[in-house]
Amino acid sequence: SVQDKNALHLYSVNGKYLVSETLKEEVSDMCVTSEYIVMGSLQGFLSIRDLYSLSLSISPLAMRLPIHCISVTKEYSHILVGLEDGKLIIVGVGKPAEV
Repeated sequence: SVQDKNALHLYSVNGKYLVSETLKEEVSDMCVTSEYIVMGSLQGFLSIRDLYSLSLSISPLAMRLPIHCISVTKEYSHILVGLEDGKLIIVGVGKPAEV
């Protein structure tokens, strides 16, 4: 965060700059999977971005409270979201028929 601007930068394993994306929210936690970056913000949004382009995969989901922690299950079937008030939200991943 520099001067109230947040950004996500992507570098290769060799340190070559690849891409960056300016963020509207302040990231509180993130989890990286093989293909996606799952991020939670202090403004209460859950975002899923493509790991290679940093573009949003879906519209951010509003949780209405600051997100404190995020975890993705081993099978990548669910996202576990811990909120400021102590609630645990479980978000199913995939098509509605699969969830």
